[in-house]
Amino acid sequence: MGMRKVYTLVGICFGVACLFLMTFLAAHNINASGATTAAISQDIIISKIYEGGVKDIVFETPNGDYYYINRGLEQGFTLSGLEEKLLNKSVTLRLTKKLAGVSKHIHQMQVGDNIIYSELN
Repeated sequence: MGMRKVYTLVGICFGVACLFLMTFLAAHNINASGATTAAISQDIIISKIYEGGVKDIVFETPNGDYYYINRGLEQGFTLSGLEEKLLNKSVTLRLTKKLAGVSKHIHQMQVGDNIIYSELN
């Protein structure tokens, strides 16, 4: 195989690797402020609350979907306190829409007009 073919093959592999990396970063980037035009609101009913990841608080819906507050247990929340306030209730979440779909990371959570959690501002 000539050197020209080797350089072409290396260039193609590099280009494909860059495209995969850019797609991965775009799909998994979490905007901590949530202040983006791609932010959406979603209403859910919470059927289960538990710890997941590293001190994350996970909220599960009756159909098995889940959303989380990153390191929520380090922010003064307790599972029992949240269960008392939120279990089997409808809440409104503010989430970010990503290339790969809607993020599971909660930027804001509220029940009616009462904001339970917010990392906005």
